[in-house]
Amino acid sequence: MISLKDITVKFNDAYILKDFNLTIEKGEKVLISGKSGIGKSTLLKLLLGFALPDKGSIHFNDSILDKDNIWEFRKSVAYVSQDLDIGEGEIKELIKNIFMFKSNSEAAFSKDNLTDLIHVFELDEEILSKNYEELSGGEKQRIVIIISILLNREIFLLDEITSALDENLKKKVIDYFLDWNDLTVIIISHDTDYIQTNKLLKIKLEAQK
Repeated sequence: MISLKDITVKFNDAYILKDFNLTIEKGEKVLISGKSGIGKSTLLKLLLGFALPDKGSIHFNDSILDKDNIWEFRKSVAYVSQDLDIGEGEIKELIKNIFMFKSNSEAAFSKDNLTDLIHVFELDEEILSKNYEELSGGEKQRIVIIISILLNREIFLLDEITSALDENLKKKVIDYFLDWNDLTVIIISHDTDYIQTNKLLKIKLEAQK
């Protein structure tokens, strides 16, 4: 489904990734770990077309990703990053506006699903009437995760998405994605103590020479 072939990325004559290969089949769950600055987030930027490799190619469903088809790939992807700045104002209006974006127009919004997810991730329904900018970091993180799930994409790229959560909520979030059989999930994290499961293909990035 997704294949990175001989990917090399350099910055200031130093290798971030060197001859990196990875194939991810539909429904697989992959954990990519390693120290900060080792190239974890670079992989996601490459997949989304926000960065280009110095060498190698990225394939999706047997097609090489390029400027002509990257938008089709992005429409299949929910990217959840550490950046929680997704807007401001009342949360229910913020969610409504996100679903009005052209790229999200094919996703059918369900108020019932929203309510269910709020309960799953241990929030109160009253939060929908609060202003997003007034929430704590952990509340923002869960709202962003909920929105990504509601978009109903087939691939999830999760970049350090539990950094503001306690251990119980971290495990609950990760278990939610791991238990979704048809979903293809790539998890970027340096904090892996709470991810102890054989459901994950684990890849640890090391410094390149």
